[in-house]
Amino acid sequence: MRTSCRSRSRFPEEDLVDLRRRLAASRWPEKETVDDWNQGVPLEWLRELCAYWGDGYDWRRCEDLLNAHDQFVTTIDGLDIHFLHVRSPNPDALPLLLTHGWPGSVLEFLDVIGPLTDPAAHGGDAADAFHLVIPSLPGYGFSGRPTGTGWGPQRIAAAWATLMAKLGYDRYGAQGGDWGSSVSVALAAVDPGHLAGIHLNFLMAGPPADLSDLTDEERDALATMAEVGEWGMGYVAQQSTRPQTLGYGLVDSPVGQCAWIAEKFYAWTHHDGDPYTALTRDQMLDDISLYWLTSTAASSARLYWEFGLARPGKGGPDRPDVGVPAGISIFPGEIVRPSRRWVERSFSDLRFYERTDRGGHFAAYEQPAIFADQVRRAFRTMR
Repeated sequence: MRTSCRSRSRFPEEDLVDLRRRLAASRWPEKETVDDWNQGVPLEWLRELCAYWGDGYDWRRCEDLLNAHDQFVTTIDGLDIHFLHVRSPNPDALPLLLTHGWPGSVLEFLDVIGPLTDPAAHGGDAADAFHLVIPSLPGYGFSGRPTGTGWGPQRIAAAWATLMAKLGYDRYGAQGGDWGSSVSVALAAVDPGHLAGIHLNFLMAGPPADLSDLTDEERDALATMAEVGEWGMGYVAQQSTRPQTLGYGLVDSPVGQCAWIAEKFYAWTHHDGDPYTALTRDQMLDDISLYWLTSTAASSARLYWEFGLARPGKGGPDRPDVGVPAGISIFPGEIVRPSRRWVERSFSDLRFYERTDRGGHFAAYEQPAIFADQVRRAFRTMR
């Protein structure tokens, strides 16, 4: 396996000039006919965000944050995989894979690197330290884009197992939300002999057929799932069936790319109506800019096509049967919030289950301190 250090991730200045030019020349639709987000991202909200993106936002600041950590590119299964590798000062730290999802990126983990690799320096216990490996999913960020089919969660998990072995880690943990959850669950099947355990902050787990004794917590979870099913699954249908068609618009229009992702930052974060109380403008635009500058709208969406989510007869594997030690954290702004007994139907060795009071789908990005604490305490039961 070839490994080369990426000492810096830096885009040419002309890419940023082109972005500002495109933003200034954007054509806009008319205003929505409702007074909320019910038809999508409101016009004036998006215009304000894009105005800041074109005149005020500093991508170089984000690059500097990313380049503060060692980055590498390695070829696995014929594809270049980009990853951050940050070792703890504690030599006995547990190696841990952190896997992002869509529309996330490695950027959402930057604020938890310090607390997880050096907990003692952040008010924690040195015994909770991790060596972190944070890869970009195939087709995302700085990783290569598959030129053929087959790169679903199982194949990605196999690539991650190879990556950890080549880095010399014989025993490791895996953590993930969104697609990172699917990949981490797949690792339990692909590489159980080397996996200390997994921690998830997202899990598609529903109730059994008998709904006669639902708790209030479970009724609330079902109501949220029903609302998401009615109003929040359009992106899944498009990315699962025609990601290439979608990609033409998003790769060509920064406003389109911004709206496509910003809608999820509104819908999936934990707030009381103002998404900027969950993520700042800079945090949103850091992630959106990475998708724009790498032109990965289509290649990232193809993971939905590979998985078959929302297509009859597909929809991914059946309810998982996970035998490795596992921990689950449920954040209140998450779109799926299964109860402990729903989770236990799929995890025979569930060692940690906790519901937090803040945070949503982008848990590490929104609430890094809470996320780091959940990960530390979950893996105390698995080390």
